[in-house]
Amino acid sequence: MKSIYRIQIIACLLMLVGIQTAYAKDYKLTSPDGSIVLLVSVNESVSYTLVVDGKQVMAPSFMSMAISDDVILGRNTRVVGKKVKSIDQVLYPQLRVKSKEVNDRFNELELKFKGNYSIFFRAYDNGVAYRFETRLKKDIIVKSEEAIFNFSDETKVHFPREKEFFSHNERLYEYSGLDTLSTKDLASLPLLIEPSKATKLLITETGLLDYPGMWVTGNRGNSLKATFPKYVLETKVDRFERWKDDRSTKPSKVGDYIAKAKGDRSFPWRIIGVSKSDGDLITNQLSYQLAEPTRIKDATWIKPGKVAWDWWNFNNVYGVDFEAGVNTETYRHYIDFASEYGIEYIILDEGWYELGDVLKIVPEVDVKALVDYGKTKNVDVILWVAWSSFDQKMEKALDAYEKWGVKGIKVDFMQRDDQWMVNYYERVAEACAKRKLLVDFHGSYKPAGLRRTYPNVLTREGVKGAENNKWAKYITPKHNLTLPFIRMVAGPMDYTPGAMVNAQEKNFSIHWNRPMSMGTRAHQVAMYTLYESPLQMLCDSPSNYMKEEESTRFIAKIPSVWDETKVLQAKIGEYLAVARKNDSKWYVGVMNDEAPRELKIDFSFLETGSYTIEIFKDGVNANRYASDYKLETKTITNKDIVIAKLASGGGWSAIVTKNE
Repeated sequence: MKSIYRIQIIACLLMLVGIQTAYAKDYKLTSPDGSIVLLVSVNESVSYTLVVDGKQVMAPSFMSMAISDDVILGRNTRVVGKKVKSIDQVLYPQLRVKSKEVNDRFNELELKFKGNYSIFFRAYDNGVAYRFETRLKKDIIVKSEEAIFNFSDETKVHFPREKEFFSHNERLYEYSGLDTLSTKDLASLPLLIEPSKATKLLITETGLLDYPGMWVTGNRGNSLKATFPKYVLETKVDRFERWKDDRSTKPSKVGDYIAKAKGDRSFPWRIIGVSKSDGDLITNQLSYQLAEPTRIKDATWIKPGKVAWDWWNFNNVYGVDFEAGVNTETYRHYIDFASEYGIEYIILDEGWYELGDVLKIVPEVDVKALVDYGKTKNVDVILWVAWSSFDQKMEKALDAYEKWGVKGIKVDFMQRDDQWMVNYYERVAEACAKRKLLVDFHGSYKPAGLRRTYPNVLTREGVKGAENNKWAKYITPKHNLTLPFIRMVAGPMDYTPGAMVNAQEKNFSIHWNRPMSMGTRAHQVAMYTLYESPLQMLCDSPSNYMKEEESTRFIAKIPSVWDETKVLQAKIGEYLAVARKNDSKWYVGVMNDEAPRELKIDFSFLETGSYTIEIFKDGVNANRYASDYKLETKTITNKDIVIAKLASGGGWSAIVTKNE
C-alpha cells in the first residue's frame, strides 16, 4: 500500500510539473540590428537572459514587485496578452547635451499579466531595458522590488561603494571581481561590469519619478541585487555640528515599504547598457531616450553656458583695491571678469544669505544690485541654496528670486533619493520652470531622466569632482578618465573643472584655501570638451584666469552643448579622445591617465576643404611642471592625422574652423 501511495504522489507531482510547464512561456526580443537578444521566460517567476553577438552575457535574471504581503507582481502569474512593436524615430532634445538629434530605434515587447499589470521590455542596438506598469483602480503600497542581475561568466565590476543610503553619491570606482562582494556591499548607480573582454554592461535607471532610487548590493557569486531606501516617515536635523543645521536632514524613522504609488502608473526603467567597445559608453543615450517626455512646451529661454564660480577658489581675488570675500565688491569683480571673457553666468555660493533663511541676505551682499549690474554686462546671476531651508520657503523664495532677476538656483546637500526626496527634485524643477529659472542640483543622486522631463535642470553633481582637491589626493588622472565611461553615461555631471594651478602627483599638495588640480593644465582644458555639462563651471579665481590669459581665452571659446559627438579613441581609465560639433565648428578634447603616450587624432570626420586648427597641448616640460602648455595654429584637411603627445595626466584640445 505504501508503494502504491508513493507512486500516486509521484504521478500527481509529475502532473503538476506538466501543468506548470504548460503555463511556462518563452519570448524572444531582438535589437534592430540583430546583435542583442533578450530571452524572456515566464514561469513561477519572470526572468530574462541577455545574449550579445551570439554569446550569453547574462544568465536568467529575475524581477518582481511586491504590492502587499501576498500580491507579488511577476510571481506565480500568467500572461494574458502580448504586444510587440518597432519604433524608428528621431528625438530632438531641447537641451543638446550630446547631439541635436537622437536616433531612437528599438523593438518593444509588452507582456500583459493576470492582475492588471504589464512588464515592458525594450531592445536597442546599445542596450536593453524593462519596467513595470500597473492599471489598478486603487492606490498601492510598494513593499519591495526585486531586480536580480545574474552574469554568465566571472565578472569584474567598477563598484562605487557606499556606506549607507544617506549619501551625496560621490564615489571612486573600486575595480574587483564581482564574486568578492556580499549583500553587505552597497553601491549607488550607475555601475559598470565586464562579463567578457568584448562586452561591458552598464546598469542604471531612468524615468525616476515618484519612486525611490535604485541601488545594488553584491548577491553571492557573479550577481547583483537591487535595493531601495525605505519610505521616510520622520526626519531629524543632525545638530552634531553647527554648519550641518542647514543641510543635514536625515531620515529618523522609515516604513516597512519603499513607496506609496498610484495604482495606474508606469514605474522607472531598469537599464542595461551594452558596450561592445569602450567608446560606445560615451555615445549611449538610453537614459535620455527612456525618460519621460518634456513638460516644458517652450524651452527657448533655457540658456546653457559657463559659470564663474566662487567657492572652490575661496574668493582669492588679488591685485584689486578692495578686500576680497563674500561681498558686493568681489562679485562685481566676478561679473567684470565674466563679461570680459564671454562667460554667461556667475554664481553666489554659500555665504550670501544667513544659513537657515534663504531670504535673509547678509549685509555685505546686495543681490539685486549685482543682478542689475550683471545685466549691463550681459552676465546673469545664479544663487546657491541649501535644500532644507529652501524647501521651507520655496514659493516665496522663488518669487523673490524671479523678481530680483536671478536666472537660476543651485540646490545643495539633499543626499537622499527616497521617494519623498525624488519628489522634491521634481517639485523644484517644476516650480523653477514656471518662473523660467535654471536648476543645478548638488549633493544629489545620479541623473535619472529628470533632465528630459524638465530641461531647465541643466546639470547636477553626484560625481566625485574637482572640489575634492581641496581635501584629498584621490582625484587622479585615472579617476578623471573613469568618470566619462560610467557616471557621465547617466547624464551631465557638474565636475567643476578649470584649475589654473596644476601639479603632477609628486608635486600635488592639499590646500583648502588655495587648491590645485592633479594633472596638467591641458588636462583641465580638455575637460571642457570631454565632460558633458550644459552649465559648466570655471572653478578658479578670476585673478588666476586673468593672469593665465591664453588658457582662459581658449576655454571661453568652448561651448557647453553639442550638435554631434564622435568618439575617436577610448579606453576606460586610460585615455579618451572625442570630437564634438557646435554649429559649424568642431572641438576635440583628449585626456590620458598617468602614463605618457601619443594618440593619433584622425580628422577624416571633417568635410572636404581647408581648416584652421587651434591646438592647446601639453608643453615640453609638462611632465615635471604640470602648468606648462603650448598653443599653436596650423592648417589641416580631412586627410590629416595629428599626433597628440600627452604628458603624464596630460591633455590636448583643438578648435577646428573651416576656412572660407
